Amino acid sequence: MVRLLLVKLGLSIELAKKINGEIVSCDSMQIYKEMNIGTAKVTEDEMQGIKHYLIDFVSPEERYSVADYKKDAKKAIEEIIKKGKVPIVVGGTGLYIDSLIYEIDYQNIEFDQEYRKKLEEQVKLEGLEKLYEKAKKIDPLAIKKISPNDEKRILRILEIYHATGKTKTQQEIESRKKLPEYEYLVYALKWDREQLYERINKRVDQMLEQGLIEEVKTILQNHRKFPTAMQALGYKEVVEYLEGKASKEEMCDKIKMETRRYAKRQMTWFRKNKQTIWLNGQADIQENIRKIIEDFNT
Repeated sequence: MVRLLLVKLGLSIELAKKINGEIVSCDSMQIYKEMNIGTAKVTEDEMQGIKHYLIDFVSPEERYSVADYKKDAKKAIEEIIKKGKVPIVVGGTGLYIDSLIYEIDYQNIEFDQEYRKKLEEQVKLEGLEKLYEKAKKIDPLAIKKISPNDEKRILRILEIYHATGKTKTQQEIESRKKLPEYEYLVYALKWDREQLYERINKRVDQMLEQGLIEEVKTILQNHRKFPTAMQALGYKEVVEYLEGKASKEEMCDKIKMETRRYAKRQMTWFRKNKQTIWLNGQADIQENIRKIIEDFNT
């Protein structure tokens, strides 16, 4: 068994320096090339010489599944272990984390492209509400974890059922058969809600100042299709603005609102995982790192 640490980004680089670690990203949007500002992708300077895996390696035109992530993440983890270093998994994409620590086997399902186009066309013509209600009837447990505005995950529930005749929840239950391959510790930062929301609002303002709109324009010019990438939080709202469906102020407010909702869903996921060790987000970084190292060496 190998120790695998799962932590949030703010601590990861300093922690990696102290325990001879390398970082495996667990962010479903930082995988995409060219999507830097809106995903808050770590820069070369910010890495401070710590090797990062699974960042900036997939074209926005490609689909990348949870099954793909599990395969690539395990490969990265094994590479780190072979070096005698500690794998530190960083990020908050719940499905990705589940695939690693619970050994959930998300099969690479062959989706019906015509059915997918039909669903996407229905969203354009009628909005997402009807499909959300349809998904709710098919898989009420899965839909509880999904925002009514999360087109990507709502369509996935429908596509899985269409392709397999089984719900996403059924598939996950059936796949949790293997024991975890790694011994792991999971850490999350607990923030005061007011402070968390203030941080989110500032971050969105900063992304727009850094050129998020121009980044989206460039991606739209360079690529013909975006099966998943343009569903990313922040990007789809900018696309709506560029298509004249929202004002700049409405776009900004919506990104902030959806980011707050996403943060709430992330917190719900970490609370659901009873093994999560909570650290104080307002505490000194070194204090939290000392706590992790103490646990790691126990």
